Amino acid sequence: MIPFVDRRAFRNFDPWLVLIVIIIFAIGLFNLRSGSMSYTGGSGWAIPLRQLTWFGFGLVFMIPIILIDYRIWERLAYPLFGFALLLLLGVIFVGSSTAGVKRWFTLGGIAFQPSEPAKLALIIILAKYFQDNPRDTSYQLKHLLLPGLFVGLPVILLVLEPDLGTALLYLSLGTIMILFVGVQRRSLILGAVTGVLAVPLLWTNLKDYQKQRILTFIDPDRDPLGAGYQIIQSKIAVGSGCFFGKGYLKGTQTQLKFLPEQHTDFVFSVFAEEQGFFRVMIVLALFALLIIWALQIGAQAKDRFGALVSFGIAMLFLIQTFFNIGMVVGILPVVGMTLPFFSYGGSSLITGLIGIAFLLNIRMRRYMF
Repeated sequence: MIPFVDRRAFRNFDPWLVLIVIIIFAIGLFNLRSGSMSYTGGSGWAIPLRQLTWFGFGLVFMIPIILIDYRIWERLAYPLFGFALLLLLGVIFVGSSTAGVKRWFTLGGIAFQPSEPAKLALIIILAKYFQDNPRDTSYQLKHLLLPGLFVGLPVILLVLEPDLGTALLYLSLGTIMILFVGVQRRSLILGAVTGVLAVPLLWTNLKDYQKQRILTFIDPDRDPLGAGYQIIQSKIAVGSGCFFGKGYLKGTQTQLKFLPEQHTDFVFSVFAEEQGFFRVMIVLALFALLIIWALQIGAQAKDRFGALVSFGIAMLFLIQTFFNIGMVVGILPVVGMTLPFFSYGGSSLITGLIGIAFLLNIRMRRYMF
């Protein structure tokens, strides 16, 4: 029988992990004020207060995740993943449409993006599979057909929305988790060759704006007032911050509205312009600390499932951070991805907090088996 609430677990509660998240969120909250002021006017606190409200909802979701022994999610992995797929399928047919893209369910004026919590469902189903199918040697290709299906199904549904950026995140997350458990070299080479051969097919099925983003990444100056505008303005903002920045609320690219999506996708450009290289490195160090802390929790977990869930959550934070910052500095194409606990967005923030709740849960119960 799995205990739901055991007071002994709270002896191992990790306040430092919570503190790291709160510091990142607090910095992001003040940065959101600057990023949204030119759009909302007034004091600029409208969007940050909404983000604070989402944080409150996230804390509510965290409570049961922390209290209930995380091993119960191992039992629920398959129905949970199935439900996540139904949501991803449902949003294609009945989701709210914005600029020809269907990524959200809207109820009572509140938008919900199912691809966010589905990330955790993917981590849990892969952890469940590799928990139930351990091997003394590396996995062969035949052993990875089912995990490949777990990754492939949501990726296909996300491409159909279309949401290429999140699809790439899922593909990256699933691939890293599979590589982490160990893959036979021959199978690894075969998989890599298959991926390379699939690139032309993928290219022909991309929408025109997606092709433009990739071509613009290669040469931003080919269309500086169109497809290349976002990345050019972002790089100007980041570079103009120099070492100490222009000062809070004094970023010209930000306040004069040159930066696009400056409270979501390009929120880090706002921070780099106003706070400069020195404070950027502090925030990057906080993200690195968060990821390393999650990996340490996984290393100390007392079962394979807990270790893999912790590793998956750490990689989720790493991929999102790398994709978002890589995008704003021009080393990756613009794919539209939030920065964990920093960008505005309720679904993303709540999902990140639930991920933290899983880490706390695994850490709390490492001595209780």
